[in-house]
Amino acid sequence: MKHIHAGKVRDLYEDGDSLILVASDRVSVYDVVLPTPIPDKGALLTQLSNWWFGFFSDVPNHILSTTDVPAEFAGRGVRVKPLKMVKVECIARGYLTGGGLAEYQRSGTVSGIPLPPGLRDGDKLPEPIFTPTTKADAGHDEPISFEDVVNQEGKEVAEKLRDLTLEIYARGAEHAAARGVIIADTKIEIGWYGDVLTVGDELLTSDSSRFWPADDYEPGRPQKSFDKQFVRDWSTSTGWNKEYPGPEIPADVVEVTRQKYVQAYELITGNTWNGVGV
Repeated sequence: MKHIHAGKVRDLYEDGDSLILVASDRVSVYDVVLPTPIPDKGALLTQLSNWWFGFFSDVPNHILSTTDVPAEFAGRGVRVKPLKMVKVECIARGYLTGGGLAEYQRSGTVSGIPLPPGLRDGDKLPEPIFTPTTKADAGHDEPISFEDVVNQEGKEVAEKLRDLTLEIYARGAEHAAARGVIIADTKIEIGWYGDVLTVGDELLTSDSSRFWPADDYEPGRPQKSFDKQFVRDWSTSTGWNKEYPGPEIPADVVEVTRQKYVQAYELITGNTWNGVGV
C-alpha cells in the first residue's frame, strides 16, 4: 500500500484500484489537531459511519468493504472507491448554534439565509438549512452562500448537493431523535464516482455532527453534547488562541470525551460498544 494523504483525523492509502481509509484516534478542533489522542475514537467513528452507510443503503456511498483491510486497521479502516471530492463542505443545520449563531447575531442570517428575529442559542430552526463552507486544504474553512456553490459547481450540481445534504440530515435526525439524540447539524463529504454524486469520508458521526441529549435540551444556553464539542469547549477555556499548536488534553477530559463517543454510538445504533479494532 502507498500512503497518499494524512488528514486531520484520517489517513488514506492506495491499494490497487481502491483506497484504504483509516480513522485515527487524533482529535481536531478549530481545524487544529490536538497533541493528545482519544482512545478508541477512530474505531468508534468508523463503526458509527458504517452503521449509517447501511441505514442509508439507497444513497450511493464510497464503501467497498468494511472487512477487507489489513489486520492492523481492523475496525478502524474501510476499503473504499476513489472519489473526486467536491470542493465544498456540505453542511446542514437544524438548530442555531456555533458559527451559525455568531453570524445570526451579527446579521440575522446564516450563510446569507435570513432567519426569524429573536432566535437563541440552541433554538430549532423553522426548517433545516444548507450552510456550505469552503473546503480548505490548510487553515480554516470559510462560510459561503448557496449562490457561491452555484457559481463554483453549476446550478444543477449545487441543487443536488443541497438536496442530498438536507435529505440525509432530515432522515438521520429523525432516527436519532427516536433514540434520544438531537442532531443539531452535520457536515457531509460528497464526491464524484464517475458521474454519480457519492457520499464519502464519514457520515453523521460525533466528529462531523453536533449530538445533543434530548432529555437535557434547553434552548437559550449552550447544550451538553455527545461529541467533540466537549473538547472544543475545554480547549477554549484554557485561553488557547485556536492556532497550532493546540494544548495537551488532561486525562480526565480524554476519558469523558471517550465516553461521549461511546454513548453516541450506542444510543444511535442500539449496539453495545465492544472495542472493535482495539
